Amino acid sequence: QPYRTITKLPTRRPKMKIASVATVFFAGLAGASSRPLGHAATTAFVANNGKFARSLAIKAGDKLPIMAGEDVMSQKAHGTSEKPVQKDLRWGCDNDTADRICNFNRHYAEFAGYWTTTKFLEEVPKDESTTYYDSVTGKPLFTAPVGRSMEEFIKESMSHGWPSFRDEEVNWDYVRCLPDGECVSVSGTHLGHNLPDGKGNRYCINLVSVAGNLEEDK
Repeated sequence: QPYRTITKLPTRRPKMKIASVATVFFAGLAGASSRPLGHAATTAFVANNGKFARSLAIKAGDKLPIMAGEDVMSQKAHGTSEKPVQKDLRWGCDNDTADRICNFNRHYAEFAGYWTTTKFLEEVPKDESTTYYDSVTGKPLFTAPVGRSMEEFIKESMSHGWPSFRDEEVNWDYVRCLPDGECVSVSGTHLGHNLPDGKGNRYCINLVSVAGNLEEDK
């Protein structure tokens, strides 16, 4: 398993005296590093209500994932974020678990398969893409499926235990990766990790981290 699952998550960053997810990340990165885009790629993000639409163009030659420094995860007013997670998360995701994973955590995850115990599979549209919003800020972080079917997205996510996104499904306005593979939002929300495989980058993401609701800029 790529992640250590949690029951009671410490609010302090744990001392890693045993093999941790970082071992897996570096092993994966050694075999599949950031790959260049051979052409301009554009990803469209459209909210289910049709009121929100935006696009992000990645210029030819840019490498994915887009990286950030450790400062993005510096301590803020509420852990690594400025505020707690939203109160009414989608798909019945647990708020306490979400807040611990998003804001007071760097290495741990919801248990494998947690996302299948929520209302996600029951409620998510099967015939169109879904936008996944930051559980803290409400910013659009991922849209899936893109370039594949919903069946393929669910099958891959089930095989790994967590929702798994590809490069073209990431909104790089708001998502970054750290050198050890940690995937975060630009505002400090812990999302998951990049675990590359033979197909390229694979962003293994906690559902509780991307179960937010759209928050319009005021």
